[in-house]
Amino acid sequence: MGAVGNLQFKETGEFVVDLSVVVPIYNEEENIPDLCRKVFAALDGNGLSYELILVDDGSVDGSFRALKAIAIENTLIKVIRLRRNFGQTAAMAAGFAVAGGNVVVPMDGDLQNDPADIPRLVAKINEGFDVVSGWRKNRRDTFVNRKLPSLIANRLISKMTGVHLHDYGCTLKAYRREVLEGINLYGEMHRFVPALASQVGAKVTELPVAHYPRVRGVSKYGISRTTRVILDLMTVKFLLAYSTKPIQLFGKWGIYTLAAGGLSGAAVIYMKIFEQMSMNRNPLLILTAFLLFMGVQFIVLGLLAELNARTYYEAQSKPIYVVKEKINLA
Repeated sequence: MGAVGNLQFKETGEFVVDLSVVVPIYNEEENIPDLCRKVFAALDGNGLSYELILVDDGSVDGSFRALKAIAIENTLIKVIRLRRNFGQTAAMAAGFAVAGGNVVVPMDGDLQNDPADIPRLVAKINEGFDVVSGWRKNRRDTFVNRKLPSLIANRLISKMTGVHLHDYGCTLKAYRREVLEGINLYGEMHRFVPALASQVGAKVTELPVAHYPRVRGVSKYGISRTTRVILDLMTVKFLLAYSTKPIQLFGKWGIYTLAAGGLSGAAVIYMKIFEQMSMNRNPLLILTAFLLFMGVQFIVLGLLAELNARTYYEAQSKPIYVVKEKINLA
């Protein structure tokens, strides 16, 4: 077996398995045995070769002991242990990095996702889609601190990214492996992968999936995560629209601000000439200076961002496009 980049391949160049299931684990000791049992029950007999990758994200309970014990008994289970709690996105990225499946399916480890939905997601992928996002249509969570913030966030994300999904926050999704290549995850970015994938031409759809209330353990989510999601959404919006042309964003606002400063300055001159108003006592003079200064700042910031963008792409020989298929070309 050889290794190429972050992917594991057979010597023939084929993927090791059809499916990789990636599960971030944080203090889920009580749920781990049932989680593994349900995943195996859902996937055995479906004709798919698969692996189960469990990422211990710095758990402080007995999660790693439980993972280690189960992995010793079953070689289909791969375990990664992070040195500390890095967060769900980082744990998911660690799992993606070692996944060898043609299709990668992340899911939560709290048993609120149903592994029985995984074959349905894979079947949808086989219809020609690149990303299939789970939609917890009948979500079994509290309304005020879970469902309401999620509803608002989903509508905001859909509007700002142009990729309309009902449930960006559902961890249960299916990705073609190549879609994940070149997408670097950080912050809370795992929920935005469908939007980032759509940017490079991936076909995205969603599928209703089951959702169950948490029975054991304590939820790690709360309304405090909303602010982090909003900040990451700003980053995603910038990446989707202006990552290769930042001057179009900053330069545009620079021109608007300079134009507003010019109008304000013209008003100051008009008042001085025709209304004999002292320029020193006219507050519009300060506004004019501020707007002109900010306009120059915006344009300079845009130029610096352009230099950074070119350095990023050229230093890595990273193209600004993604090729889906080649015919008679190496």
